[in-house]
Amino acid sequence: MADGPDRTYPHLHLRLTFANGGWIGPGKADLLEGIAETGSISGASRRMGMSYKRAWGLAEALNAMFQTPLVTASRGGPAHGGAELTEAGRAVLAHYRALQARACEAGAADMEALAALARGSDMAGRK
Repeated sequence: MADGPDRTYPHLHLRLTFANGGWIGPGKADLLEGIAETGSISGASRRMGMSYKRAWGLAEALNAMFQTPLVTASRGGPAHGGAELTEAGRAVLAHYRALQARACEAGAADMEALAALARGSDMAGRK
């Protein structure tokens, strides 16, 4: 996942806010990516260290935010449930990741300059 525990510094935390009040940032994008890779909301939530209830709530919020649902889910039980991204979900994730990559590339020099000016920039990993 792009903004997970192995991130490098400095990094850009991109949050895109829409006129309808909804937003998507690295956490929601990571959730979509986790659902696509694990085939379940619970699998994605475990990978991210978040509760299933929170992940389900975020998936519902994402579905409500866009014109068509991004995630479809089927109930568990004997047939074992699962979840997957819809075509719209795959498109939203791809567009967000592309925007994230472009923003990081365009801002790399400024991020490095700001990092050099930041307190503790020469103390790798120390607070």
